[in-house]
Amino acid sequence: MAADELSVTLSALADPTRRAILARLARGETSVNELAEPFKISLPAISKHLKVLEHAGLIARTRRAQWRPCRLQPAPLRDVDAWLDHYRQFWEQSFDRLEAYLSDLQAKPKKGRKHGRKKR
Repeated sequence: MAADELSVTLSALADPTRRAILARLARGETSVNELAEPFKISLPAISKHLKVLEHAGLIARTRRAQWRPCRLQPAPLRDVDAWLDHYRQFWEQSFDRLEAYLSDLQAKPKKGRKHGRKKR
């Protein structure tokens, strides 16, 4: 995935309304009017959100007579997931090393005092 495509996809995903639209489309294709129902924004505002999602390749709109259904296009999401996988592996390895280090610390006998504070 090219950096520009990743930026466009992440920018589209940055808005909570667009993420909610994608969540709805994950259940199946639907009309613009049905997508707009749960939101307290105008139909033209929903249309602008859909254009951003369409530009990012996250949705596709088709025409069937008077009905223009929208459907999810998952490829850009798979590309984001693949990009994030590198960082997921980094964090998992970091946590594994931290866990091993802490286990090692707990296994070592404590040196020094046996009964609390040292007398002066």
